Amino acid sequence: METSVKKQAGGRRALIYQLEGRPPLGIALPLGLQHVLSMFIGNLAPVLVLSGIAGAVTGEAIVTPQQRMLMVQCCMFASGMTTLIQLYPLKLGKFQVGAGLPIVMGTAFAFVPTMRTLGAEFGINAVLGAVLAGSLVEILMGLFIRPLKKFFPPLVIGAVLITIGLHLLPVGVQYFAGGAGPEAAAALAARLAAEGQEIPAAAAAQAARYASPQNLAIGGVVFVTIILLQRFGRGMFKISAILIGIMAGYLAAIILGQVDFQAVREAGLIAVPVPLSIRPVFRLEPIIAMAAIYVVSGLETMGNINGITVAAFDREATVKETSGAVMADAAGSLFAALFNTLPNTAFGQNAGIVAMTKVVNKWCIAAGAMVLILAGFVPKIGAVFSVMPSSVLGGAVVTVFAMIMLNGVKLIAKAGFSDRNLLILAITFGVGFAVGDNKLLVGRLPVVLQYIFRDTTVAVCVISVLANILFPASESDKERLKTAQREAAVEDTAV
Repeated sequence: METSVKKQAGGRRALIYQLEGRPPLGIALPLGLQHVLSMFIGNLAPVLVLSGIAGAVTGEAIVTPQQRMLMVQCCMFASGMTTLIQLYPLKLGKFQVGAGLPIVMGTAFAFVPTMRTLGAEFGINAVLGAVLAGSLVEILMGLFIRPLKKFFPPLVIGAVLITIGLHLLPVGVQYFAGGAGPEAAAALAARLAAEGQEIPAAAAAQAARYASPQNLAIGGVVFVTIILLQRFGRGMFKISAILIGIMAGYLAAIILGQVDFQAVREAGLIAVPVPLSIRPVFRLEPIIAMAAIYVVSGLETMGNINGITVAAFDREATVKETSGAVMADAAGSLFAALFNTLPNTAFGQNAGIVAMTKVVNKWCIAAGAMVLILAGFVPKIGAVFSVMPSSVLGGAVVTVFAMIMLNGVKLIAKAGFSDRNLLILAITFGVGFAVGDNKLLVGRLPVVLQYIFRDTTVAVCVISVLANILFPASESDKERLKTAQREAAVEDTAV
């Protein structure tokens, strides 16, 4: 009898490694919380950055304190709802909105630079109008993904994944050292000191927090805890290594006096998200600018979804999955704009968590999505997460972000390192990444080329697609890729 109970418990736990099925909530919730904690600050950051922008005409903040609170609340609500759509797609005839894969959605960083410029010139209402109208571009991408997919072979997607990982790695280190605010203050203090100018007291205090012993110690606690549990942990302790590491770091931060719970005390208990509280205004210039960034978001989602399928199932995403993911990206952004907040996209760091833990069960991710939705109704829950020091998150994501890059390497390895493929990769990174990473050079390019190279992810994708067209795959390259895919399928069957 005892043996039977153990087998049954083991069977329920094994569900976490299967896409479908419902493991017990006690197992699913901690695994879902890992995803919530890994993206929570990143999810709120674009809203907080935009809310600090001053209008070019009035000089006043484009977002009032009340609107800021509302946008943060709706940000969590929209992310949770869109994640559920990705997990459990909506069927629309032969199309579907959602990939049916373990994808976690969050507020997109790719839009922030453009929204800062548009917000200062046109205001928050025009920004939300552009977010809403621009999402139609990504809907079109999702509808016509089948003819477009041939332009995005494993070589292209692998290069995009590597680029995404390379961009996220510095973000992880930045969080580890204390976050974007202290880093900017430290850079300002260094510049003023070099020029012999006096450093404002507020900037000096903020700069002192960057890479401080306390922050490095907190991030180190998280990092070491995760590594030890991954190496020596068993069962749920190993699977929940990231969550346990974050909890340990949070406790260390409290002990070191790095957590201010004032925002938690001041937050209300219940608040219902109300759509169109900030009414969108539609203007042509912001819509055109935002539409271009939606192309970036769609490409990043294609890269992230392939990162998940490669890591979890050792295969590329299907056309239906890719189309559904991009459509959900667009629908989620439209939904977010209606609910007073910024566009959504698939979060790369969560793809890294799937790669590290191999937990692909949708019910586990859905448990995390419900926490996000609940946080949207209970401001105090969001406040508890939002006061978590950046160094706690940084200690967790430095390895997670690296996994995304390595999944890109894995995908490229499947395509093979023939002379043709190596030449395409050399062109892709030598032109797409290197030129796009030089902002001074990009600023002096013709306007059309600036739109391509101002974002290295887009530049890498565009250059790689063009190089693949210019140097078509030989029969031996095609056969090598098919063989690699067949071998992967045999390995999956054996497992």
